[in-house]
Amino acid sequence: MRAPGGGPIEARGATLGPITAVVCNYNGAEHLPPCLAGLLAQTRAVDELIVVDNASTDESRELLARDFPRARVIALERNDGPCPARNVGLERARNDWVLLVDNDAVLEPDVLAKLESALLARGDAVLAQPRSVVASEPSRVHYDGGECHYVGLFSLRNFFTPLAQAAGSGVVEVGGAVSVALLVDRRAVLAAGAFDPAFFILFEDLDLSLRLRSRGHVLLSVEDAIVHHRGGTAGISYRGAIDYPRRRAFLHSRNRWLHLLKNYSWRTLVLCAPGIAAYELVWALFTLGSGTFGAYCSGKIACVRELGATFAKRRAVQASRVRRDRELLTGGPLTIAPQLLRGGQGTFAIRALDGALALWWRLVRPLCG
Repeated sequence: MRAPGGGPIEARGATLGPITAVVCNYNGAEHLPPCLAGLLAQTRAVDELIVVDNASTDESRELLARDFPRARVIALERNDGPCPARNVGLERARNDWVLLVDNDAVLEPDVLAKLESALLARGDAVLAQPRSVVASEPSRVHYDGGECHYVGLFSLRNFFTPLAQAAGSGVVEVGGAVSVALLVDRRAVLAAGAFDPAFFILFEDLDLSLRLRSRGHVLLSVEDAIVHHRGGTAGISYRGAIDYPRRRAFLHSRNRWLHLLKNYSWRTLVLCAPGIAAYELVWALFTLGSGTFGAYCSGKIACVRELGATFAKRRAVQASRVRRDRELLTGGPLTIAPQLLRGGQGTFAIRALDGALALWWRLVRPLCG
């Protein structure tokens, strides 16, 4: 087996050394106890535990001081989303390997040991993720990594698939990792620009994944390492958030284009324009039908306002890449929420779009940058 750059893949030593765990928290008093208890119960011990708190207004900080005195709390002055919080944790960690964990993730006791084992076997890998299952229905996969679809989306593996039917076993190389829980080489992540704060949420892990892979790094998913993904953070997770559909429409509309413009070569953008535009039209029509079209339009306006900063980041990304888009992107399948796939004309349209996008990718992939 060989690394993307052509050299042999070398195994690491017997251990990754001491590992820091960083938990990103915002108003997560409900979730912190099981999350932190799971981290402290790991069979592969955590050397340092950091909680980065995004200006919580609930009892999070009091709970941490009372029940988890071992945790070092870094209190931020405002809530700018999980990206700056994760970056602060990466910058302040005293160890080179960092386990990034969302506050609503509960790791089974052997997760860290299995992630470390996978990384020790692959010297070109800088990130390993566990398979996350729905905490209220642990027999069903929630996130399992995926691939980077050329229209600027995650093509997720095993999304809401029953665990017994989920594809993949052992350690699988993936095109993108989902940031529920990630064991990362902090040096590689920081060198790649870490998590982009411009995204706030949504697409930030896809964006980081593609940047890491464009630099020649490998991402892994460890299929038998299980994390239970709980209810989510108010205002961020779609589960139980009343205003989330409108917020998601805005973020999706803005962030997808920030991701495309920053990471793709101009040649790829031109060649893939028909597919990108076809998806854009379908998404716009969906927001129109769901009452979120205003948020969709606001997202486009916000994207335009970010163009100067995005193109500055683009120059850095393109200068550091060693792999081409045609090696990094895929033509499908699209990942569609289960509630949208219940028969009827909508399902037919989605299937037709998926097929058309895949066909176009087969035609233009050899020419992409």
